[in-house]
Amino acid sequence: MKLDQNSGLLDGAEYVPSPNQDERPDPMHIDTLIIHAISLPPDCFGGCHVEELFTNCLNPDQHDYFAEIQDLRVSAHFLIKREGQLLQFVPTTMRAWHAGESCFQGCEKVNDFSIGIELEGCDTVAFEEAQYARLAAVTQSIREAYPAITLNRIVGHSDVSPGRKTDPGPSFDWPSYRKRLKT
Repeated sequence: MKLDQNSGLLDGAEYVPSPNQDERPDPMHIDTLIIHAISLPPDCFGGCHVEELFTNCLNPDQHDYFAEIQDLRVSAHFLIKREGQLLQFVPTTMRAWHAGESCFQGCEKVNDFSIGIELEGCDTVAFEEAQYARLAAVTQSIREAYPAITLNRIVGHSDVSPGRKTDPGPSFDWPSYRKRLKT
């Protein structure tokens, strides 16, 4: 698995382009990796609702919650589904709209300098082994392409948006994930 720094695409990922992206203010400044969790409808897994959300194709008539979020324009660079399937929505060279109102180590607008990886999951259900394995492999590829992303700059959405976000949540096993990463 290798990330092409010119295209910003990761080989081995299914590319599903999202319109919810734009230019980074400084494309050379990427030094943070944000781990997220998402499930649509909340606490339900499977299906293609996350992909539909990230491509602005979510049908608001399919679920009451979808009607509430139908105007959201969000994305992430990557999504790792429960069985380990990897999708890429935004090239890493572009800014994905994943962190929203955020701040990390005194710097606001975290989307400007970060890469976002969504895991299909929620706060109350353990993540799958296949997800941890894929996440570790993707993280290694990203870190090879962006060496400024050190272990202390790999954080959860809750770390950059405290009080507003809880993901990846208490069910995410940070020690297990970090053990899989090369220092």
